[in-house]
Amino acid sequence: QVQLVESGGGLVQAGGFLRVSCAASGRALSMYAMGWFRQAPGMEREFVGVISWSGDSIYYADSVKGRFTISRDNAKNTVYLQMNSLKPEDTAVYYCAAAPFSNWGRRVEEVAYAYWGQGTQVTVSS
Repeated sequence: QVQLVESGGGLVQAGGFLRVSCAASGRALSMYAMGWFRQAPGMEREFVGVISWSGDSIYYADSVKGRFTISRDNAKNTVYLQMNSLKPEDTAVYYCAAAPFSNWGRRVEEVAYAYWGQGTQVTVSS
């Protein structure tokens, strides 16, 4: 079992930045690829990005590419989502999730992820 807890969400003005963290307990994060998803009000949850267990492969959704950066510190069992140049359309609840390496081929799909955090709200005002 892996327990994931996000933190760092909040309210920020458009053009600003925010860093969201995801801390894990129960098992070493180095065993999992870590993904970020988000869900805006009235919308389905969508893929934001994913980082491989070693950190050498990272993928982003087109909507955040060039603005968001995912990193991980396996020694601290923590994954980060740095969000720059934020837009009002980035407003959502952000979730981190852990996927076993066997599911790497489906890394953009929710079904690949075995463990989820509770989410943290990010609100971008215009």
